[in-house]
Amino acid sequence: MSDDESEANTIEDGDSVEVQGSSSTYTLSRQGTVYMCSCPAWKNQSAPVDMRTCKHLRGHLGEEAEVKRLGALPSRAASTRSASGKSGPVNKKDTAPPVLLAHKWETEHDPTGWWMSEKLDGIRAYWDGEAFVSRLGNRFFAPDWFVEDLPADTLDGELWVGRKMFQKTTSIVRSGAAGQEWKTVSYVVFDAPNAKGGFEDRIAHAKKVLERSGAPHARPLDHIVCDGFAHLAEELRRVEGLGGEGLMLRRPGSKYEVGRSNSLLKVKTFHDAEARVIGHAPGTGKHKGRLGALICELADGVTFNVGTGFSDAERGAPPSIGSLITFRYQELSNDGVPRFPSYVGERIDADKPSTKAQVAVPAKIAKGTVEPKKVAKPTPPPPADDEPEDEPEAEPDNAEDDQAPAESGSSFKEKLGDVSFSCKLVNQGEGKFWEIEVRGKQHITRFGKIGSQGQMRLTEIGSATACKTDAEKRAMLKRREGYK
Repeated sequence: MSDDESEANTIEDGDSVEVQGSSSTYTLSRQGTVYMCSCPAWKNQSAPVDMRTCKHLRGHLGEEAEVKRLGALPSRAASTRSASGKSGPVNKKDTAPPVLLAHKWETEHDPTGWWMSEKLDGIRAYWDGEAFVSRLGNRFFAPDWFVEDLPADTLDGELWVGRKMFQKTTSIVRSGAAGQEWKTVSYVVFDAPNAKGGFEDRIAHAKKVLERSGAPHARPLDHIVCDGFAHLAEELRRVEGLGGEGLMLRRPGSKYEVGRSNSLLKVKTFHDAEARVIGHAPGTGKHKGRLGALICELADGVTFNVGTGFSDAERGAPPSIGSLITFRYQELSNDGVPRFPSYVGERIDADKPSTKAQVAVPAKIAKGTVEPKKVAKPTPPPPADDEPEDEPEAEPDNAEDDQAPAESGSSFKEKLGDVSFSCKLVNQGEGKFWEIEVRGKQHITRFGKIGSQGQMRLTEIGSATACKTDAEKRAMLKRREGYK
């Protein structure tokens, strides 16, 4: 069959068929829910094996069948040919939308005055005015009736069914435009990337265009002003008590920056991460004949089993080998292995597992008395010295969150410039130390048990003045916590 044929065919489980490409013959085969092709384009994809397709599979099975199977086909670049005229892989930087990504909140960071909202357990979706696009550049095919009233403006948000519904949301989005369960999905908007001004101006713009369009399946996300640590802790307990994932903090007046930014922070009691499925452990007892656990691997080779969090249906039809999953965990072992991992769902908006360095122990927020909540009015932007003078360099999607380089102490520190501020504190009662050192636009924090090497983090603020001011504030907060 030629590449241009559009006649739809099927491949039965365990069968294979040969198709004629432009210059070679390729083998199409099926193993369960995984459809494979021997062509280089299929083999070189970074997507999970059950989420891959190619022009030979689309030509044999039919475009409509592939959309129904995958839910989202990769966006096609205008051209994948180099100057020499030879075909080449599409660069994800050319197709992925320019989205803002969050860092993890650290307990020494004062949240007072920041905008606070619930962290939705859905699928990140960038609305480009015509279609939903994942952060990796893959298009999500929603029904026409779902998108017909959405504004032509660019919006950033989540496709969301509800709390503890991540797997259901994933299933619906994968179902493609034909899925009737899209009626249970909401597009919850938390930013308008191309609108002018700080965050307050952008969210006001998003509310205005959504109200004007009258889209019944879209709404803005509610934000309130955080009164401090006690307010943050209380709101986190409330949201998690309702089954929510956690909270997000946004710096007042902040710009929409591409890549990871310290203006957007995520706050959770339990953390989650991504892992690649490399095997299935058979079940025993009541799970005999079904999945017992997923054998998973982080990007840097750490392996572990995920044996809880599955429904009976998921144990009967578990994620395929090669797929990417999200798991939730409580803490790390001494070897850096996630402890008490629990299955959350398959990921269709990510393409690589986390590294061990990205899998961290969740921060604990000190309990306190809750002050009355403020009315959610725009907070004035901070003084100019606290704002970055330059746009921070965008980090890749798999960048470590504020993690210091693996080089030894003095070797990488010397590359950052001279020390403009330093502070070393200890808390004898808790047996802990905390140190901070400012070099140029970056500060290096080291902390841990007295007598140990501790942990080290490197944070870039944006300007030398803002970096020093931030470090001084962190030191002041540590002194309030009993460090001397």
